[in-house]
Amino acid sequence: MIAPLILYLDVPFATFRKSHAREMGKTYPVPPPATVYGMLLSLVGETDVYRHCGVELAIAMLSSPKKSRILRQMRRFKNADFSHPENVIPGYQEILSNLKCLIWVRSDGEKIQPSLRERIQFAFSHPELVRRFGCLFLGESDQLIKSIKLVSEDYLGEARHWVIMDNQGWLTLPYWVDHVGSRNTRFLRYRIDEMDKLSPPEKAWTMIQSPI
Repeated sequence: MIAPLILYLDVPFATFRKSHAREMGKTYPVPPPATVYGMLLSLVGETDVYRHCGVELAIAMLSSPKKSRILRQMRRFKNADFSHPENVIPGYQEILSNLKCLIWVRSDGEKIQPSLRERIQFAFSHPELVRRFGCLFLGESDQLIKSIKLVSEDYLGEARHWVIMDNQGWLTLPYWVDHVGSRNTRFLRYRIDEMDKLSPPEKAWTMIQSPI
């Protein structure tokens, strides 16, 4: 078994829009596994969302992001013409500030080579050889990542808030998002536990799997 990679992320502002929010853009309090997976694909320049199914992710929060609400232009598609003024209205959106977290990446369940873990390692070792599209963000496309780096397990050895799978948990997060409609979007239930553990508990691992 190959040791997982660990990534440190510092994101000044982020929104992880709740899938069922309608009138106001509410945010999940932590980055969903599906969002983290999409960010990692962008990091290595991969456009096929199915390519690295089987990868496992674990998330530990190092900060308690502050939640605020802003008024911004929101899109509601009332007219078939994308640019029609009826499609743009003011609306409230929740944002998180000062988000810092650790992401573990384990590729033992992947069937393809090179694995996502290997490609991330390569991207940091040889960034000039990675072909990517646009900037790297976590959440919405105007909320850029300030810092991302590989770290060791004992980085900032302090209490961490782990995102733990729990069938009775209070938090429902997507691990797979269907961007063409929502029929195949899939969710799991979680809780947030503060623990002194430096490595992920087994229930902190989420496998990214396509429902198709």
